[in-house]
Amino acid sequence: MSKLWEKGVSLDKAIESFTVGKDPELDLVLVPYDCKASKAHAKMLGLKGYLTGKEVDQLSSALDQIIQRYKEGDFSILVSQEDSQTAIEEYLVDTLGEVGKKIHMARSRNDQVLTALRLYYKDELSEIKSLATALTEGLDRFAEENKGVEFPGYTHMQKAMPSSIHMWACAYADSMKDDVKSLTMVLSLVDQSPLGSAAGYGVPIDIDQQMTAEAMGFSKVQENPIYCQLSRGKFELALLQTLSQVLLTINRLASDLIQFSMAEFGYFSLPEEFYTGSSIMPQKKNPDVLELLRGSYHILLGYETQVKTLTSNLISGYNRDIQLSKEPVMRSINLAKDCLGISAAVISGLSINKDKCLAAMTSELYATEKAYEMVKGGIPFREAYRKVAESLRKGD
Repeated sequence: MSKLWEKGVSLDKAIESFTVGKDPELDLVLVPYDCKASKAHAKMLGLKGYLTGKEVDQLSSALDQIIQRYKEGDFSILVSQEDSQTAIEEYLVDTLGEVGKKIHMARSRNDQVLTALRLYYKDELSEIKSLATALTEGLDRFAEENKGVEFPGYTHMQKAMPSSIHMWACAYADSMKDDVKSLTMVLSLVDQSPLGSAAGYGVPIDIDQQMTAEAMGFSKVQENPIYCQLSRGKFELALLQTLSQVLLTINRLASDLIQFSMAEFGYFSLPEEFYTGSSIMPQKKNPDVLELLRGSYHILLGYETQVKTLTSNLISGYNRDIQLSKEPVMRSINLAKDCLGISAAVISGLSINKDKCLAAMTSELYATEKAYEMVKGGIPFREAYRKVAESLRKGD
Protein backbone atom coordinates (compact mmCIF):
# COMPACT_ATOMS: atom_id res chain seq x y z
CA MET A 1 0.00 0.00 0.00
CA SER A 2 1.27 3.51 -0.80
CA LYS A 3 1.71 6.19 1.85
CA LEU A 4 -1.47 7.98 2.93
CA TRP A 5 -0.17 11.19 1.40
CA GLU A 6 1.49 9.75 -1.73
CA LYS A 7 0.60 11.25 -5.13
CA GLY A 8 2.46 8.98 -7.54
CA VAL A 9 6.05 10.06 -6.81
CA SER A 10 8.25 7.74 -4.73
CA LEU A 11 10.05 9.33 -1.80
CA ASP A 12 13.85 9.33 -1.79
CA LYS A 13 14.95 6.56 0.60
CA ALA A 14 17.43 8.71 2.52
CA ILE A 15 14.80 11.42 2.93
CA GLU A 16 12.28 8.80 4.00
CA SER A 17 14.58 7.42 6.69
CA PHE A 18 15.35 10.91 7.99
CA THR A 19 11.78 12.20 8.05
CA VAL A 20 10.31 9.05 9.57
CA GLY A 21 12.93 9.06 12.34
CA LYS A 22 12.04 6.92 15.38
CA ASP A 23 8.29 7.06 14.87
CA PRO A 24 7.88 3.36 13.93
CA GLU A 25 9.45 2.45 17.29
CA LEU A 26 7.82 5.18 19.38
CA ASP A 27 4.36 4.85 17.86
CA LEU A 28 3.97 1.23 18.92
CA VAL A 29 2.83 2.43 22.35
CA LEU A 30 0.11 4.49 20.65
CA VAL A 31 -1.42 1.58 18.69
CA PRO A 32 -4.16 0.65 21.22
CA TYR A 33 -5.04 4.32 21.72
CA ASP A 34 -5.23 4.95 17.97
CA CYS A 35 -7.49 1.91 17.65
CA LYS A 36 -9.73 3.16 20.47
CA ALA A 37 -10.07 6.51 18.69
CA SER A 38 -10.72 4.79 15.35
CA LYS A 39 -13.50 2.70 16.88
CA ALA A 40 -15.19 5.83 18.21
CA HIS A 41 -14.71 7.55 14.85
CA ALA A 42 -16.21 4.61 12.94
CA LYS A 43 -19.22 4.54 15.26
CA MET A 44 -19.78 8.26 14.68
CA LEU A 45 -19.51 7.83 10.89
CA GLY A 46 -22.14 5.11 11.14
CA LEU A 47 -24.52 7.28 13.18
CA LYS A 48 -24.09 10.06 10.63
CA GLY A 49 -24.90 7.67 7.79
CA TYR A 50 -21.45 7.66 6.16
CA LEU A 51 -20.97 3.98 7.02
CA THR A 52 -23.47 1.15 7.25
CA GLY A 53 -24.00 -0.71 10.49
CA LYS A 54 -22.27 -3.73 8.99
CA GLU A 55 -19.23 -1.65 7.98
CA VAL A 56 -18.97 -0.21 11.49
CA ASP A 57 -19.04 -3.71 12.97
CA GLN A 58 -16.39 -4.91 10.51
CA LEU A 59 -14.08 -2.00 11.29
CA SER A 60 -14.61 -2.37 15.04
CA SER A 61 -13.84 -6.09 14.90
CA ALA A 62 -10.67 -5.55 12.83
CA LEU A 63 -9.50 -2.80 15.23
CA ASP A 64 -10.02 -5.20 18.15
CA GLN A 65 -7.87 -7.71 16.27
CA ILE A 66 -5.08 -5.13 16.04
CA ILE A 67 -5.31 -4.41 19.77
CA GLN A 68 -5.09 -8.14 20.53
CA ARG A 69 -2.12 -8.60 18.19
CA TYR A 70 -0.44 -5.60 19.85
CA LYS A 71 -0.90 -7.17 23.30
CA GLU A 72 0.63 -10.39 21.99
CA GLY A 73 3.61 -8.51 20.51
CA ASP A 74 2.49 -9.42 17.00
CA PHE A 75 1.90 -5.97 15.51
CA SER A 76 4.71 -3.90 14.04
CA ILE A 77 5.16 -0.61 12.19
CA LEU A 78 7.43 -0.60 9.15
CA VAL A 79 9.61 2.34 8.18
CA SER A 80 7.66 2.54 4.92
CA GLN A 81 4.46 2.92 6.97
CA GLU A 82 5.94 5.84 8.93
CA ASP A 83 3.56 5.75 11.91
CA SER A 84 0.84 3.89 13.78
CA GLN A 85 -1.93 5.61 11.82
CA THR A 86 -0.68 4.25 8.49
CA ALA A 87 0.10 0.79 9.88
CA ILE A 88 -3.42 0.50 11.29
CA GLU A 89 -5.08 1.72 8.11
CA GLU A 90 -3.02 -0.68 6.00
CA TYR A 91 -4.16 -3.56 8.20
CA LEU A 92 -7.79 -2.49 7.82
CA VAL A 93 -7.49 -2.25 4.03
CA ASP A 94 -5.68 -5.59 3.80
CA THR A 95 -8.33 -7.21 6.01
CA LEU A 96 -11.51 -5.46 4.83
CA GLY A 97 -10.69 -4.12 1.38
CA GLU A 98 -12.81 -1.11 0.36
CA VAL A 99 -14.37 -0.86 3.82
CA GLY A 100 -10.93 -0.27 5.31
CA LYS A 101 -10.41 2.71 3.00
CA LYS A 102 -13.44 4.48 4.47
CA ILE A 103 -12.04 4.87 8.00
CA HIS A 104 -10.01 7.98 7.13
CA MET A 105 -13.10 9.98 6.16
CA ALA A 106 -13.45 13.23 8.15
CA ARG A 107 -10.05 13.12 9.82
CA SER A 108 -6.33 13.65 9.23
CA ARG A 109 -3.19 12.03 10.59
CA ASN A 110 -2.78 15.28 12.52
CA ASP A 111 -5.86 14.91 14.69
CA GLN A 112 -5.34 11.14 14.81
CA VAL A 113 -1.94 11.44 16.45
CA LEU A 114 -3.12 14.27 18.72
CA THR A 115 -5.99 12.10 19.92
CA ALA A 116 -3.84 9.00 20.44
CA LEU A 117 -1.29 11.04 22.39
CA ARG A 118 -3.98 12.59 24.59
CA LEU A 119 -5.39 9.14 25.42
CA TYR A 120 -1.88 7.89 26.14
CA TYR A 121 -1.14 10.90 28.37
CA LYS A 122 -4.37 10.37 30.29
CA ASP A 123 -3.49 6.75 31.09
CA GLU A 124 0.12 7.55 31.98
CA LEU A 125 -0.75 10.56 34.13
CA SER A 126 -3.32 8.48 36.01
CA GLU A 127 -0.65 5.86 36.71
CA ILE A 128 1.91 8.48 37.75
CA LYS A 129 -0.68 10.07 40.04
CA SER A 130 -1.30 6.67 41.68
CA LEU A 131 2.46 6.12 42.12
CA ALA A 132 2.90 9.61 43.60
CA THR A 133 0.01 8.98 45.99
CA ALA A 134 1.57 5.67 47.03
CA LEU A 135 4.89 7.42 47.77
CA THR A 136 3.04 10.05 49.81
CA GLU A 137 1.31 7.34 51.83
CA GLY A 138 4.66 5.62 52.38
CA LEU A 139 6.18 8.84 53.72
CA ASP A 140 3.19 9.39 56.01
CA ARG A 141 3.54 5.85 57.37
CA PHE A 142 7.27 6.32 57.92
CA ALA A 143 6.55 9.56 59.79
CA GLU A 144 4.00 7.90 62.07
CA GLU A 145 6.18 4.84 62.73
CA ASN A 146 9.01 7.10 63.91
CA LYS A 147 7.00 9.73 65.71
CA GLY A 148 8.86 11.13 68.69
CA VAL A 149 12.35 10.56 67.28
CA GLU A 150 14.21 13.87 67.23
CA PHE A 151 17.20 14.74 65.09
CA PRO A 152 18.87 18.01 64.07
CA GLY A 153 17.41 20.46 61.60
CA TYR A 154 19.97 22.13 59.33
CA THR A 155 20.36 25.47 57.57
CA HIS A 156 23.42 26.32 55.49
CA MET A 157 24.51 22.68 56.06
CA GLN A 158 25.01 23.53 59.74
CA LYS A 159 23.00 22.46 62.78
CA ALA A 160 20.17 24.94 63.31
CA MET A 161 17.24 23.89 65.49
CA PRO A 162 15.62 20.71 66.78
CA SER A 163 13.67 18.73 64.22
CA SER A 164 12.14 15.27 64.13
CA ILE A 165 11.79 12.33 61.78
CA HIS A 166 8.05 12.97 61.75
CA MET A 167 8.46 16.61 60.70
CA TRP A 168 11.07 15.70 58.08
CA ALA A 169 9.07 12.87 56.47
CA CYS A 170 5.81 14.85 56.52
CA ALA A 171 7.57 17.73 54.74
CA TYR A 172 8.29 15.49 51.76
CA ALA A 173 4.80 13.98 51.95
CA ASP A 174 3.32 17.49 51.82
CA SER A 175 5.52 18.34 48.85
CA MET A 176 4.38 15.24 46.98
CA LYS A 177 0.74 16.00 47.82
CA ASP A 178 1.14 19.34 46.07
CA ASP A 179 2.72 17.53 43.13
CA VAL A 180 -0.35 15.27 42.99
CA LYS A 181 -2.53 18.38 42.76
CA SER A 182 -0.43 19.55 39.81
CA LEU A 183 -0.79 16.15 38.16
CA THR A 184 -4.56 16.42 38.58
CA MET A 185 -4.52 19.83 36.89
CA VAL A 186 -2.48 18.57 33.92
CA LEU A 187 -4.73 15.53 33.64
CA SER A 188 -7.74 17.83 33.31
CA LEU A 189 -5.88 19.89 30.70
CA VAL A 190 -5.13 16.96 28.39
CA ASP A 191 -8.62 15.53 28.94
CA GLN A 192 -9.89 17.29 25.80
CA SER A 193 -10.64 15.55 22.51
CA PRO A 194 -9.07 17.09 19.39
CA LEU A 195 -10.63 14.50 17.07
CA GLY A 196 -12.45 16.28 14.27
CA SER A 197 -9.98 19.15 14.00
CA ALA A 198 -8.36 17.24 11.10
CA ALA A 199 -5.26 19.06 9.85
CA GLY A 200 -6.07 22.06 12.01
CA TYR A 201 -8.98 23.61 10.15
CA GLY A 202 -11.84 21.17 10.64
CA VAL A 203 -13.66 19.17 7.93
CA PRO A 204 -16.31 20.34 5.43
CA ILE A 205 -18.89 17.68 6.36
CA ASP A 206 -21.19 17.17 9.32
CA ILE A 207 -19.59 15.20 12.19
CA ASP A 208 -20.33 14.78 15.90
CA GLN A 209 -17.21 15.59 17.93
CA GLN A 210 -19.09 15.40 21.21
CA MET A 211 -20.12 11.82 20.49
CA THR A 212 -16.57 10.68 19.71
CA ALA A 213 -15.23 12.55 22.77
CA GLU A 214 -17.67 10.74 25.06
CA ALA A 215 -16.98 7.38 23.41
CA MET A 216 -13.27 7.79 24.10
CA GLY A 217 -13.79 8.96 27.69
CA PHE A 218 -12.81 12.62 27.22
CA SER A 219 -14.55 15.14 29.45
CA LYS A 220 -14.85 17.76 26.70
CA VAL A 221 -14.14 18.65 23.08
CA GLN A 222 -11.28 20.99 22.22
CA GLU A 223 -13.40 23.28 20.07
CA ASN A 224 -11.03 25.50 18.06
CA PRO A 225 -9.27 23.37 15.40
CA ILE A 226 -6.34 25.76 15.07
CA TYR A 227 -5.79 25.67 18.82
CA CYS A 228 -5.75 21.87 18.68
CA GLN A 229 -2.50 22.12 16.74
CA LEU A 230 -1.19 25.05 18.78
CA SER A 231 -1.74 23.09 21.98
CA ARG A 232 0.59 20.30 20.89
CA GLY A 233 3.78 21.19 22.66
CA LYS A 234 1.95 23.50 25.06
CA PHE A 235 0.16 20.62 26.78
CA GLU A 236 3.32 18.51 26.67
CA LEU A 237 5.26 21.29 28.39
CA ALA A 238 2.64 21.53 31.13
CA LEU A 239 3.00 17.77 31.59
CA LEU A 240 6.81 17.91 31.69
CA GLN A 241 6.88 20.88 34.05
CA THR A 242 4.69 18.95 36.47
CA LEU A 243 6.85 15.83 36.15
CA SER A 244 9.91 17.97 36.86
CA GLN A 245 8.26 19.11 40.12
CA VAL A 246 7.66 15.47 41.05
CA LEU A 247 11.30 14.62 40.36
CA LEU A 248 12.48 17.75 42.18
CA THR A 249 10.75 16.47 45.32
CA ILE A 250 12.49 13.12 44.81
CA ASN A 251 15.80 14.88 44.08
CA ARG A 252 15.71 16.73 47.41
CA LEU A 253 14.57 13.61 49.28
CA ALA A 254 17.44 11.58 47.78
CA SER A 255 19.94 14.34 48.61
CA ASP A 256 18.87 14.30 52.26
CA LEU A 257 19.11 10.53 52.45
CA ILE A 258 22.55 10.48 50.85
CA GLN A 259 23.88 12.93 53.43
CA PHE A 260 22.07 11.59 56.47
CA SER A 261 23.05 7.99 55.75
CA MET A 262 26.78 8.85 55.65
CA ALA A 263 28.77 7.28 58.48
CA GLU A 264 29.49 10.80 59.77
CA PHE A 265 25.75 11.24 60.38
CA GLY A 266 24.28 7.74 60.42
CA TYR A 267 20.69 8.82 61.01
CA PHE A 268 19.29 6.65 58.21
CA SER A 269 20.29 3.41 56.55
CA LEU A 270 19.04 1.43 53.58
CA PRO A 271 18.61 -2.35 53.46
CA GLU A 272 21.86 -4.13 52.59
CA GLU A 273 20.39 -5.28 49.28
CA PHE A 274 19.87 -1.67 48.19
CA TYR A 275 23.59 -0.83 48.28
CA THR A 276 26.15 -1.48 45.56
CA GLY A 277 29.87 -2.05 46.09
CA SER A 278 33.25 -1.01 44.76
CA SER A 279 35.39 -3.05 42.39
CA ILE A 280 38.50 -2.12 44.38
CA MET A 281 37.44 -1.15 47.92
CA PRO A 282 35.96 -4.11 49.82
CA GLN A 283 34.38 -1.97 52.54
CA LYS A 284 32.26 0.23 50.28
CA LYS A 285 28.46 0.39 50.50
CA ASN A 286 27.36 2.88 47.88
CA PRO A 287 23.89 4.49 47.73
CA ASP A 288 23.84 4.40 43.93
CA VAL A 289 20.06 4.14 43.90
CA LEU A 290 19.79 7.49 45.69
CA GLU A 291 22.38 9.14 43.47
CA LEU A 292 20.51 8.03 40.34
CA LEU A 293 17.22 9.27 41.77
CA ARG A 294 18.91 12.60 42.47
CA GLY A 295 20.38 12.77 38.96
CA SER A 296 17.16 11.79 37.18
CA TYR A 297 15.70 15.22 37.87
CA HIS A 298 18.40 16.79 35.71
CA ILE A 299 17.80 14.28 32.92
CA LEU A 300 14.13 15.22 32.88
CA LEU A 301 15.02 18.91 32.79
CA GLY A 302 16.99 18.16 29.63
CA TYR A 303 13.93 16.52 28.04
CA GLU A 304 11.82 19.50 29.10
CA THR A 305 14.27 21.90 27.49
CA GLN A 306 14.17 19.90 24.24
CA VAL A 307 10.39 20.25 24.04
CA LYS A 308 10.46 23.89 25.14
CA THR A 309 12.86 24.87 22.39
CA LEU A 310 11.29 22.64 19.71
CA THR A 311 7.85 24.13 20.15
CA SER A 312 8.78 27.81 20.11
CA ASN A 313 8.85 30.02 16.98
CA LEU A 314 6.46 27.73 15.09
CA ILE A 315 3.69 29.41 13.10
CA SER A 316 0.12 28.25 13.65
CA GLY A 317 -0.90 25.02 11.96
CA TYR A 318 1.00 21.75 11.92
CA ASN A 319 4.80 21.78 11.58
CA ARG A 320 6.86 18.59 11.31
CA ASP A 321 9.32 19.80 13.96
CA ILE A 322 6.76 18.76 16.56
CA GLN A 323 7.35 15.10 15.71
CA LEU A 324 10.67 15.39 17.56
CA SER A 325 8.88 16.15 20.83
CA LYS A 326 7.40 12.66 21.05
CA GLU A 327 10.54 10.88 22.27
CA PRO A 328 11.53 13.24 25.12
CA VAL A 329 7.95 13.26 26.42
CA MET A 330 7.71 9.47 26.39
CA ARG A 331 11.12 9.12 28.01
CA SER A 332 10.11 11.60 30.72
CA ILE A 333 6.93 9.69 31.49
CA ASN A 334 8.82 6.40 31.83
CA LEU A 335 11.54 8.04 33.94
CA ALA A 336 8.99 9.56 36.33
CA LYS A 337 7.24 6.21 36.79
CA ASP A 338 10.54 4.45 37.49
CA CYS A 339 11.67 7.08 40.01
CA LEU A 340 8.36 7.07 41.88
CA GLY A 341 8.33 3.28 42.16
CA ILE A 342 11.94 3.10 43.33
CA SER A 343 11.44 5.97 45.79
CA ALA A 344 8.50 4.16 47.39
CA ALA A 345 10.67 1.04 47.76
CA VAL A 346 13.45 3.13 49.36
CA ILE A 347 11.09 4.66 51.93
CA SER A 348 9.56 1.27 52.68
CA GLY A 349 13.02 -0.19 53.38
CA LEU A 350 14.44 2.83 55.20
CA SER A 351 15.45 2.47 58.85
CA ILE A 352 16.66 5.00 61.41
CA ASN A 353 19.33 4.84 64.09
CA LYS A 354 17.65 6.37 67.13
CA ASP A 355 20.86 6.44 69.17
CA LYS A 356 22.72 8.48 66.55
CA CYS A 357 19.76 10.81 66.14
CA LEU A 358 19.67 11.39 69.90
CA ALA A 359 23.46 11.83 70.18
CA ALA A 360 23.31 14.53 67.49
CA MET A 361 20.90 16.62 69.53
CA THR A 362 23.69 18.79 70.96
CA SER A 363 23.18 21.90 73.09
CA GLU A 364 23.61 24.56 70.36
CA LEU A 365 20.38 23.36 68.74
CA TYR A 366 18.49 24.85 71.69
CA ALA A 367 20.04 28.34 71.44
CA THR A 368 16.90 29.91 69.98
CA GLU A 369 14.78 28.24 72.65
CA LYS A 370 17.03 29.72 75.34
CA ALA A 371 16.64 33.21 73.85
CA TYR A 372 12.87 32.90 73.90
CA GLU A 373 12.91 31.72 77.52
CA MET A 374 14.55 35.07 78.34
CA VAL A 375 11.95 36.89 76.24
CA LYS A 376 9.23 35.26 78.34
CA GLY A 377 10.94 36.84 81.38
CA GLY A 378 10.65 40.31 79.89
CA ILE A 379 14.05 40.67 78.16
CA PRO A 380 13.83 42.20 74.63
CA PHE A 381 14.54 39.59 71.98
CA ARG A 382 17.60 41.33 70.51
CA GLU A 383 19.21 41.54 73.97
CA ALA A 384 18.36 37.91 74.70
CA TYR A 385 19.82 36.95 71.33
CA ARG A 386 23.14 38.65 72.17
CA LYS A 387 23.28 37.11 75.63
CA VAL A 388 22.84 33.58 74.25
CA ALA A 389 25.37 34.21 71.46
CA GLU A 390 27.92 35.48 74.00
CA SER A 391 27.31 32.46 76.22
CA LEU A 392 27.93 30.14 73.29
CA ARG A 393 31.19 31.94 72.41
CA LYS A 394 32.41 31.44 75.97
CA GLY A 395 31.43 27.79 75.86
CA ASP A 396 28.91 28.08 78.70
